[in-house]
Amino acid sequence: MPGYTANKQDHLKRLRRIEGQTRGLQKMIEEDKYCIDVLTQISAATKALESVALSLLEEHMAGCMVEAARAGGAEADEKVREAADAIARLVRS
Repeated sequence: MPGYTANKQDHLKRLRRIEGQTRGLQKMIEEDKYCIDVLTQISAATKALESVALSLLEEHMAGCMVEAARAGGAEADEKVREAADAIARLVRS
């Protein structure tokens, strides 16, 4: 079971809100809104996605990684490597 299962509905609600922001951005472009206003909204959507990502990462570390650490061995090593790669992707984005 994924580590985010307990908060699945919250994540879906946040992602639907972000989807609405994205549709709003499309509408802003269609309506030729001021560049800075569009960029401000893009920044807000980006931060919202980053917030979801950080929440999922935290849940992964508290659930999946802790379970793997208890089991030890190659599974634990793999979970640490996955988390490190995910963190690196978030930092680069």
